[in-house]
Amino acid sequence: MQEKATALAANLALALVEQETADYDFFLVPTNQRLELRQAGPKAPGPLSVDFTTGATAYRRLKGGGKRQTLVRAIGIKGAKNRTVLDATAGLGRDAFVLACHGCSLILMERDPIIAALLEDGLQRAAVSAQTAQIMQERMQFIAGDLINPPAALQDMDRPEVIYLDPMYPHRTKSALVKKEMRMIRAITGDDEDAPKLLTAALQYAKKRVVVKRPKTAPAIAGPPPATSIKSKNSRFDIYLI
Repeated sequence: MQEKATALAANLALALVEQETADYDFFLVPTNQRLELRQAGPKAPGPLSVDFTTGATAYRRLKGGGKRQTLVRAIGIKGAKNRTVLDATAGLGRDAFVLACHGCSLILMERDPIIAALLEDGLQRAAVSAQTAQIMQERMQFIAGDLINPPAALQDMDRPEVIYLDPMYPHRTKSALVKKEMRMIRAITGDDEDAPKLLTAALQYAKKRVVVKRPKTAPAIAGPPPATSIKSKNSRFDIYLI
């Protein structure tokens, strides 16, 4: 683990420490099982990691509502085979994984280097798990970077049919799990103040549509209005047609 910690510190320009201290608010910790983001302090929540093989993500793969669920409908999977989707704000990768389980080919892009490290670790572990290896190898590809200033690896690919955006926005849900995750992620990444620029870049790059996930009562991102929207219990998916 020491070798991996040293490599992470060098790649992400982070301080390398032997143990958790009061000098830092968060620690990125490689363990024998996974890479974890830990918050310091006696009242800190549990560690944050990416896991596609157990818990809520695995449940959605096995039981997750089929093509009637709101995200799947918004992406426009019905009648489309192997739809190509760029998740340009991939975060912990959960929505992208659901879409891959429904037959889409996913490019997952994450611009925050710490969240990207967690996501890449989860993808690598899922790629060698019997439960998820086929999905990972055939339908999910990771790129670290920002759609506003796309990396060369993205520019070398065919343009995706759909771009999916879930920019950071203040969540008011009462779910303890979401609160923990959102607090930790927001503390690392901050809010996506450049969401209008992200939408503009997506509209220029997608072939067929851009789908933006928002809290149900939140305003649309500043810019051209969506063509339509689909609502779920807590969220709204604004759909922009190209």
